Amino acid sequence: MKYVGVSLLSVILLVGFASAQEVPMKPFTMDWRDNSGALVDLSFLLDAPAGKAGFVRAHGGKLVKPNGVRFRIWGLNVTGSCCFPSKEDAPIVADHLARFGINCVRFHFLDSNWSASVFVKGRDDTRALDPQQLDKLDFFVWQLKRRGIYTNINLNVGRNYRKGDGVRDYEYLGLAKVVNYFDERVQMLHREYAKQLLTHRNPYTKSQYREEPAVAIVELVNENSIVEAWFSDRLLGRNTGKRPGTWADFTPWYAEQLTKKYNAWLSQRLSAAELEELREIAGVKEDDPIPRLTAGQFADAPEKRFHLEAQFYMGLEREYFDGMYRYLKQEVGVKSLIAGTSDHNHWKSGYPLLCSTSRLDVVDGHVYWQHPRYLTDPKTKKRTFSIPNTPMVNDPLNSTVVQLSRSAVTGRPYTVSETNHPFPNEYACEGVGILAAYASFHDWDGIFFYTFEHKDPDEWQDRMPGHFEIRPDPVKMANLAAGALMFLRSDVRPATETIYRSYSRWQVRESIRLPSSARPYFTPGFALSIPLKHSTRITGFDKATERYREVSTDSPFVSDTGDLIWHCTGGRDGRVTIETERTQALIGYLGRAGRTLRNISAELENEFCSVMLCSLDGEPISKAGRLLLVATARSANTGMKWNQKRTSLLDWGIEPTVIEPVKGKVTLRDIAEVSSIEVILLDGAGRPLGPSIAARKVAGGYEMQLGEPATTWYLIRIER
Repeated sequence: MKYVGVSLLSVILLVGFASAQEVPMKPFTMDWRDNSGALVDLSFLLDAPAGKAGFVRAHGGKLVKPNGVRFRIWGLNVTGSCCFPSKEDAPIVADHLARFGINCVRFHFLDSNWSASVFVKGRDDTRALDPQQLDKLDFFVWQLKRRGIYTNINLNVGRNYRKGDGVRDYEYLGLAKVVNYFDERVQMLHREYAKQLLTHRNPYTKSQYREEPAVAIVELVNENSIVEAWFSDRLLGRNTGKRPGTWADFTPWYAEQLTKKYNAWLSQRLSAAELEELREIAGVKEDDPIPRLTAGQFADAPEKRFHLEAQFYMGLEREYFDGMYRYLKQEVGVKSLIAGTSDHNHWKSGYPLLCSTSRLDVVDGHVYWQHPRYLTDPKTKKRTFSIPNTPMVNDPLNSTVVQLSRSAVTGRPYTVSETNHPFPNEYACEGVGILAAYASFHDWDGIFFYTFEHKDPDEWQDRMPGHFEIRPDPVKMANLAAGALMFLRSDVRPATETIYRSYSRWQVRESIRLPSSARPYFTPGFALSIPLKHSTRITGFDKATERYREVSTDSPFVSDTGDLIWHCTGGRDGRVTIETERTQALIGYLGRAGRTLRNISAELENEFCSVMLCSLDGEPISKAGRLLLVATARSANTGMKWNQKRTSLLDWGIEPTVIEPVKGKVTLRDIAEVSSIEVILLDGAGRPLGPSIAARKVAGGYEMQLGEPATTWYLIRIER
């Protein structure tokens, strides 16, 4: 059957998760404070201390250690106050992360205005770093390093300028995105802050951050593109509100400065005759400045005018990234790899931005499955949100896998520094396993899920406080453990074939004008099923690929290695199967009739769930002595209440977190030379949850009953 795609979402939304309200939820919490005695400890995947042999580097388009051995990142973000735990909590948090196989932490919003910050509070500027906050950061980085966990330092993310910074209209800039590309004062402050932070000496690691081998990557700016601001109408100069937030237009003064800079650029680039022609096209007099285009004018704008302005903005991005890169490498002496910013807006083309960011050491991408849309309730004036709340397995061609795959560039390592199935999506159990499998298939270099936590550990609760926290989520944390095994060991084989793409400069600029219906690839003739069957990468931005092969969009989508199969015929039947020697998984709508892989079969009561089986000792599942079984469905807060359409929450609920237990029979198949099989149910700290059970010998293998008591993961011991 032909894949139906996004047109089904409205139908699925109306149908909803019909049985969801009827399925009983059981309390289950993740214990982060006590890491002793855990039966599942994946710290053996880490190579401690981080950076012990030198810096992670890029070689052949991949991340490698100094000895040339491949290095992959299985990471988490820490955000705001979570970047600065106390010295009592930092070792415990580091132990917890290591136990789940996390080998790199991305420090995000170090410069926040809404949370703990590296800037001194109470000053009228942001030009001094807080010694006490630095001490907490230093100690945490050291604790991570000792356990083999690397660091990714984000520079400018959430900086709100203050009066003493000397930034024009500082209180109207919000996070001050975009102005860094053309305002010299802001550019100077970016350089100053980078030097202050990266030349700071960590007394615990005994090195400055610029020469600390445990720092894998330094990122310049977060989700910041002036090209994006142009096509999003955020360069109009219409903002008159103080502290406008993240995605804000700037003030009339900045709009005027940008127009002046644009006209000066035109004067340097064009002859007098060409300038006169452009003025005629724009309909302005000889002495008047040529106005910049708004998004509403793109479609009708003559090619010459549109492409010139696109070149101008792309040039600003290139100059900023090249200049900051030279400054950090040559003047500051940063030895770590440097990334510019992420390709993050998949409703529009990302190729203009990638033209610049791919000149640096690492290319990066961000994608969320159904990021919440924030709203204000007209009656209560309270902030609320809306999500479609539908499963990704039913929409493969718009999946995070396909969206993220557009950004990888030949010759550069590719990381995903933010991704998630934001809470309270009821199908989030699908996210980690699918992304880990396809990231391995595409041979990407790293994934950082967003985010471990926003708050200080003293404030952590056994409930989901927001959309993005992963620490308290028993479903995502258990799947992170299985994903670490799968991704860091490369259990899923890389694609046997890579479909290469290249774009001319004209094509890159013209892609800005393509409609959102061309998302996420904005590449006419390129089938969106290709990334589910083969790897794909960009080879360059100077010449367009003439023709792409025709590829079927019929389900199932089978990877060219045969390890991955994505089934979706357009109804409520989407599922992904992962079948390798050391990891096998069934994810999505499995059906009560059961599904069977080489070493595992499942007959479950749940309508939607994920079952992942991984070897813990590195042997094939058929010969392993220890296996990790992760079986997950929904997670929620106690007393959480949905609206009628199950697209938003009326009440976020209270502690503790609760789960929908995965119930039914799982059978281990083709397991060699078995004497006995012991199944140990695990609690949130990875310790035994009551007495273990014995797997029962049946005709098809060894059967175990899941669901009581409620848990998300099991340790299986096999005696031979």
